[in-house]
This record gives sequence, C-alpha cells and structure tokens, in this order.
Amino acid sequence: MILAFDIGNTETTAALFDGDRVGPHWRLTTNLPRTPDEYVLLLRSLFQAAGIDIASVKGSAICSVVPQMTQVVAHACLETFGRSPAMIDARAALPVKLEVDEPLTVGADRIANTLAASRIRKRDCIVVDLGTATTYDCITAAGAFIGGIIQPGVLTSAETLFRRTAQLPSTEIIPPKKIIGTRTDECIRSGVLYGAVDSVDGLVRRIKKEWTGANPLVIATGGLAETLRPFCETFDEVDAFLTLQGVRIGYELLTA
Repeated sequence: MILAFDIGNTETTAALFDGDRVGPHWRLTTNLPRTPDEYVLLLRSLFQAAGIDIASVKGSAICSVVPQMTQVVAHACLETFGRSPAMIDARAALPVKLEVDEPLTVGADRIANTLAASRIRKRDCIVVDLGTATTYDCITAAGAFIGGIIQPGVLTSAETLFRRTAQLPSTEIIPPKKIIGTRTDECIRSGVLYGAVDSVDGLVRRIKKEWTGANPLVIATGGLAETLRPFCETFDEVDAFLTLQGVRIGYELLTA
C-alpha cells in the first residue's frame, strides 16, 4: 500500500491505495498549525483507528499547493514510513507535457489531475476541480497540460460576500426550494449555488468552443463536486479521488 496526500489551501485529503484501489481515506484541515511530530502522531492515530499496520505501507507521495505544509508532511512521512515521500510537482521527472508559458508555475494538483485524466481516461479531458479556487485543467489524451482557467472557489466567493456585507448572514450552501427567494437566506443560496453552477457550465462551454480535436470529457473533482453534480449540465463524471489517483500514479512512475 501507499499513502497519497493532496495538500490544498483549505483541506488536505489523504488516501491509502492498494494498487489502484482506494482504501481508508481522510480529510484534514490544512491551516491548523501542526509540527512534524504532531503530524506523525496524527498519522499513527488515523492508521490505528482504521486498523492498518504502518509496516504494510511501502511509501508515500505528496502533491501540495501550500509550501509551508509540504515539508511538515514530508518529514512526518519520513519518520512514519522510514523513507522520504515522492513529490509530485512541475519539477518531477514525470511524463507530463506542460504546454504553457510558465511551466514551473503549474500547481502540483494540476500535474496530478493531468496524470490521472490521461492515464486512466486516455482521452482529452477538462478537469473541473472545485476547491478553495475552482480550476479548469485542459488535458490531452497524450498527457499534455495545455492551460486552463482559475476562478475564486464557490465557498471563497460566498465567504467574501458574508464578510463585506454587514446585514447578510452566513448561510449554508444548500439548494433553495426555488430560484426566486422570499427570505434573505434563500436569496443567498440561490445566488451562490446557481451563480456557481451557471459560471461553471458557461466556462466549460467556452473552453469547448476553443478546443481543437475530439470532444473532451468533463470530470468534476474536489470538495464541492458532489454538491454541484445535480445542477451542472456539463459534467460527464464526478470523481472525488481523481487528484489522489494522479498522486498514486506519480508515485508509481517515480519509483519504478
């Protein structure tokens, strides 16, 4: 088994893989300050609760967009498993073509998404990753990242609205009963949810208009993918573990 990490700005997801099969998995808060020793204890407690023998884990891999957490988790992996983790990023010797103007600035999560989409789906893909930011990764079947779009995430936009408007209450993002709200919280839910849905669908359609070649498969991933699944007309698939599968594939390629 290997342990894969996707360290995002808000949350860190981790999963154990036995081959390509997803085993126990966890979602952790990224911005909660932890020392490497504290992370070692956290990993041991998670494994113990899941009934997993640490000795059965042969390695680990990390993709991270939070540099200050990368070394914390890397050190914890070294202490826990006795070997340094594989690092999945733009500098790694991976079969990913970064066909963009500044390849070294491409986020590690987008590298992992490119690996997973091209190696598993084996066709042109648009990966919509719904996290702190919403990213649209344009990926070819040959494993090339050809660019994309970055916009504020759904919750990021909602939190900005709540902070900057004195009389609008913070509201859980759940589907309203109807589009035209008759209560303030319903108005907010309509605006946040359907504004996000129409934005995602609109941007995907615009990307497709510029696409050359075969019609790309649209895969949604990230923390809010399941929430938006019933409403986004452009989603072909939702894969909550796409990025982590890319991390797993990266580990296998780097350690082969």
